This record gives sequence, structure tokens and C-alpha cells, in this order.
Amino acid sequence: MSDLKKAADGKVDDRPAGKPEKRQRSVQVVMLALMITMLLAMLDNLIVGTAMPTIVGDLGGLEHLSWVVTAYTLATAASTPIWGKLGDMYGRKGIFLTSIVLFLIGSVLSGMAQDMGQLIGFRAVQGLGAGGLMVGVMAIIGDLVPPRERGKYQGMMAGVMAIAMIGGPLVGGTITDHLGWRWSFYINLPLGAVALAMVTAVLHLPKRERTEAKVDYLGAGLLTLGITAIVLVTTWGGSEYDWNSAVIMELIAIGVASLVGFLFVETKAAEPIIPLHIFRNRNFTLMSVVGFMSGFVMFGAVLFLPLFQQSVQGASATNSGLLLLPMLLSMMVVSLIAGRVTTSTGRYKIFPVVGSVLMVTGLFLLSQMDTGTTRFTSGIYMAVLGAGMGFLMQITMLVAQNSVEMKDMGVASSATTLFRTLGSSFGVAIMGALFTGRVQDEMVARGGGGATAKSAQLDAASLAKLPDAMREAYQFAVSSGTHIAFLVGASVGVIALLASVFVKEVPLRGAGPETVSSDSAQEPAAVAGPKQPEAV
Repeated sequence: MSDLKKAADGKVDDRPAGKPEKRQRSVQVVMLALMITMLLAMLDNLIVGTAMPTIVGDLGGLEHLSWVVTAYTLATAASTPIWGKLGDMYGRKGIFLTSIVLFLIGSVLSGMAQDMGQLIGFRAVQGLGAGGLMVGVMAIIGDLVPPRERGKYQGMMAGVMAIAMIGGPLVGGTITDHLGWRWSFYINLPLGAVALAMVTAVLHLPKRERTEAKVDYLGAGLLTLGITAIVLVTTWGGSEYDWNSAVIMELIAIGVASLVGFLFVETKAAEPIIPLHIFRNRNFTLMSVVGFMSGFVMFGAVLFLPLFQQSVQGASATNSGLLLLPMLLSMMVVSLIAGRVTTSTGRYKIFPVVGSVLMVTGLFLLSQMDTGTTRFTSGIYMAVLGAGMGFLMQITMLVAQNSVEMKDMGVASSATTLFRTLGSSFGVAIMGALFTGRVQDEMVARGGGGATAKSAQLDAASLAKLPDAMREAYQFAVSSGTHIAFLVGASVGVIALLASVFVKEVPLRGAGPETVSSDSAQEPAAVAGPKQPEAV
């Protein structure tokens, strides 16, 4: 029994778990706290994005506007793998609480900012904390809930994502209009305080034996530099600088050199930030590819679908979150069903395959939209894409975590999250560049080039003021740009499909409720499971 306790970094309560129903209730309470933290991380950018025009009007510094988002994104992406490794080395709970506190400190400071420079700096602090929020949530769930049982909570996680994406812009607009833009940051405090109190009170994990190895500072530095260069290339390329400019070329060189150096250092480090041996497992590597591609597609869709509906279909930007409702509801329902089936059968390979097929199909359908496409039709297309994403979003994390030992749960969670984040950066950059280029070409070809000064992002109100000929030209151009963007997304989705086909269905750790009898204090096999997953 003592060996099992040492192997388990995942009890909800320090007391012996005599009854499975008590364990279930305890896990549910912890999950509630984790979902609040997850909501905190997802809501922030969506709320702040809505408040940005007001922030610029108050603080000035329009030329630095993009850095308010870029600083946060950079800090989040760069710190994600480091938080995961620290949790593996020094214990999950303390590291997770530290990330929440740091996020809240960054929120308070951002709300108090007096100029754009301060806001950018404080957003970076906030982003550092945010890097640990999602990784902490995923790793703790991986510790607490056996993979076989984790499907029960997939719908909950998909629901949180849907709430954030629908409610974020609405909440942001309401707060900005009635309380002022500073409260778009201060609103994090009550949510964060609840999450902090609940995690402190109800999450009890056995203490880890403190490792004697030192943190891999050199590897962390090289990885941070490489990620920073990549994110800057995808953020600046085609907007701030031309893709073939010296700045972009230098950033690419720095990124490649840093990541090559990082790989070399990781082979020598006693406690590497991302242990390369986890990539020897075929399933983990394939899920990393699927995660990258799904991130590429997901965030590209979130960017261009509201733009198409506002510019071509005349929808209002005020309820932009509601425009994505067909996709988000479909994603939530399908994720819930897939999770339940996975829990009851223990089988999962079919889901990434079907999910990838639906994702490619949905993107291809969306690429066929034109100026005559109705909102109902586009809603059906979005629902198909959402169903595909619902099969993929949580299954990728589930399979990745099931493919590593318990001691590597943090780095597995952080690596999967990082690949998805990098995929979203590439998706927005590449699809955005193709979209903007096509819009500008079509506007010039149709004699409406004057509208391109608006950066190809006119809203419905601005469109109404344009002459009929220019408005029709612009709507056709946006439709054409959307076509090429989603067609590229569908092509990328094919890569996810190929990766999914080669996934090997390794049994999920944990055998469900029957693992623990009502009179036994034994830990579930998946929580205690020190067994090395099969590497292929």
C-alpha cells in the first residue's frame, strides 16, 4: 500500500479513500475549482480584445496596440513547458497556486497601468501566470482521474471553452461600457480568488520527494528564445514586416538555431525541460501532430468566420460570440458523447480519425461559401467543423497523457498544450496572410482598391456607407479570401487525418469503477499506475 501511495500523485484527499462515491464527490469538487481556473485563462484575451479600442482611446499608443496581445501570447507560450516541468519536479499543487497568484498580480497591475508601455509589461507578467494555468489544470486532471474515467469530464471542459468564446466578447463589452476598461482586468480577481481558495482547500496531493537535480536553465532559456522567435515571426510576418524582410529572416535564423541548441542540451540535461524520450512513443508524437494541426484550424476558423458573417452576411459585431454558436455547441455535445463512450468502452482510436474526417469536411464546406450563402447554411457547415473539433480537442490530451509515465504527466501536458498554441500562431499567420493577399488582389481587380486601406476588415456599419459597387466588390473579395483560407485549413486537416490513422489503440490506464471495491482503500490502478506505457 505504501508503494502505491508513493507512486500516486493524484489523491483528492489525504485520508484513505474507502468509498468510491466519496472519491467521486471529491473529484467533482476539485474539477469545479479547475474549471473555474480554466475559464479564467480562456476568458482573458476575449474580454480584453473587446476593450482594446477604449484602452487605446484612454492610454494612447495606437502604434503599440498589437503588443498588448503579443506580450501576453509570447509569455504564455514560452512559460508553458517550464511550468509543466516544475510541477513534475517539485509538486503540482504549489506550482499551480503560484501560477494563479502570478496571473492575478499581472491582472491587477494591468488594470492600474498608466500608459501603453506599462500595460504591455504587465500583460507579459499576466501571460507568465497564464502559461501555468492550462498546463496545471490538465496535469492535475491527469494525476487525479484515470484515463479510462477522464472522458466523463470532457464535456465539462468543452463547455467551459464554449462559455468563454461566446461570453467573453459579451462580458468584455458590458464591463467596458458600464465599469470602464480597467475592470476588464479586475474581473479576474473574484474568479481567481474563488479558484485559489477552492484549490487550496480541496486539492490534497501526496508530497513528492524533492528531486536533487537542478532546473535545466540552459534548456529553458534556449526553448524560450526559440518559441519567442517563432511567435514573433508568425505575428509580425506579412503585417508589421514583409515575409522576406531582414527582421523576419533574422528571427527565423534565431528560432532555428535556438531550437537545434535546445535539442542538443536536452540530450545531456539531468532533468530536461521536455524529455525527448517521450517522443519515442508513437502515440504521443502523433497526438502532438494532431494537436498542432487542430490548433492551426481552430483559431483560424474563430478569426475568419465572424469576419465573413459580418462583412458578407451583414451580421452585427456586437454579438460576435453568438455567431460561432453552431460550431461551439456541436463541439461541446460531440466532446461529451465521445468522452462517455471512451469511459464505457475504453476505446478511442476511432475518435481522432472520425474527428479529422469531419474537420476536413467542415473546412472544405466553409471554403465553398460565397456572397449568396445564407446564415443557416454557414451554420450547418460550422456545426460539421465543430463536431470534428469535438472529437479531437480532448482526445489528443487524453491519448498523450496515457502514453507517458506518471512522472512525466506535467511535461506531456505542457508539450501538448505548446504544440496546440504554436499551431494556432501558424494558423492565424498563414491563413491571415493568404486571406489578406487574396482580398487585396480581388479589390484591385474589381476596381475597389480604396477599401484595402481598411486592412480588409470593414464591419457591417462601415460597409453600409460604401458605394454599392465598392461594397459588392469588397464582399466578393472577402468571400474569395475566406475560400482560400479555409481551403488551406482543409489541406492541413488532411495531415491530422493521416496522423490519426497511425495511432495504436493502447489500453487506457484504469479499469473504471470496478477497480476499487466499496470496502477497499486501494488507489485506482491508473492513479497509482507506475507501469511504463507501451512505446512503439
